[in-house]
Amino acid sequence: MLDGRQRHDWSIASAVMAVIANTHRDPKRTRPLKPSDFDPFARRARPVKVDVSVLKDVFIDGKFPPLPEEARG
Repeated sequence: MLDGRQRHDWSIASAVMAVIANTHRDPKRTRPLKPSDFDPFARRARPVKVDVSVLKDVFIDGKFPPLPEEARG
């Protein structure tokens, strides 16, 4: 229950912070900020690093390897 309340409160606070930051940014120098940039509960997708042999297995042989530990998250 507490976790859901914290997530809800952070989603509201991060939306307000994103609006304030976007009104004060220079559009020529920085990208528009999203609420997820300020939300500590937002999941950030990280690219998975694999060898070129995995690409061959997937696209040529049709085999799908298991996900690495850091991608299971």
